[in-house]
Amino acid sequence: RRIFTTGFVILTAASLLAGLASSQEILLAGRALQGIGAALIAPSALTIVMRLFGHNGAELGKAFGFWGAAAAAGGSAGVFLGGVITEWMAWQWTFLINVPLGLIVLTAIPAVLRKSERALGKVDWFGAITVTGALVSLVYAIVTIETAGLGSPLILSLLGISLALFVIFLIAQRVRREPLLPLGIFKAPNLAAGNLVMALLGAAWIPLWFFLNLYLQQVLGLSALASGLALLPMTILIMIVMVGFSGKLIGRFGPKTNLILGLLLMGASLILFANLPLDGSFVINVLPASLLAALGMALAYIPATMSGMAGAKPEETGLASGLINTSYQIGSAIGLAVMVVISTAGYGHGSAGPAEMLQGFQAAFQGAGVVAAVAALATLLLIRGAAAQREVPVG
Repeated sequence: RRIFTTGFVILTAASLLAGLASSQEILLAGRALQGIGAALIAPSALTIVMRLFGHNGAELGKAFGFWGAAAAAGGSAGVFLGGVITEWMAWQWTFLINVPLGLIVLTAIPAVLRKSERALGKVDWFGAITVTGALVSLVYAIVTIETAGLGSPLILSLLGISLALFVIFLIAQRVRREPLLPLGIFKAPNLAAGNLVMALLGAAWIPLWFFLNLYLQQVLGLSALASGLALLPMTILIMIVMVGFSGKLIGRFGPKTNLILGLLLMGASLILFANLPLDGSFVINVLPASLLAALGMALAYIPATMSGMAGAKPEETGLASGLINTSYQIGSAIGLAVMVVISTAGYGHGSAGPAEMLQGFQAAFQGAGVVAAVAALATLLLIRGAAAQREVPVG
């Protein structure tokens, strides 16, 4: 509860800072602080869910459904409200809107969440800095390849820095008494494979969402508000399936079957998106494929989460939940960076028209489809059947 509360305090304050920013530097600082707040909220929220409902399998399935649906609803609401705000209000309100929402949550926390026992420990700042530096260097190298060239000194230096920092991080985690990431947790059955699949899921889903939004606005010519409205059916379907059916389907067929099916459906939707026409219709071309993608995500997300936490000890619930959320975020960032490079390679830079941009978007959809297929294959080969369902830790 303390981490959850601290995360919302930071997020709310950072949103206020960004909304009132008078310079680019202050805005970037506010955005960075928002990321820190979100990084505290996501894993602690999942840990709270595990501790409240983990002793009852049926209730845990329902709780996972609501948790996943809330995440999906939040993402879609952000796109929709962003469209409303940018069209009818000042851009600062894209940040300031978080302030009253954060205050509402902070006011409700004492009433709805009981206090948890406090465990004393040290923060592994060295590990946090080295792994963050490694990831930032890697993502920046990926997004710069198109302009600098793969063999350029800049790219090679960034990749070298990323590799060196990652090696240093792994060595430090082995020798430190209280590491940021105890490497022994990966000995748990399914946990390493589950985190890999979750990263691949993010690497397929976030580019799908990103480039679909660009297609709606830059090819079909929809406004930001209309584009947000066009994405609402996806969110509604995800919420219905996650809340109403996901737990039952996992109980009936197991996490692995649902995960593979969801990834295959997402891959199929990406094939459809990769063939979107220049003069496409939302109802005919976009809506069916987007609903197929939403169904795939609704079936895959919770089983991927369960698999990524499988086998961890009860006292490692917080670590496992933080790790699975981190895997999704890392996969999303790297996947989006790679697909942006693929897309820009498809139409180049400068004043590209809708036809040229569509070629780039189609290439990005194809790349994301390959990622979804790889994720399905990894699930088939690496994740053990129904074990993930039985081995979710209870903290």
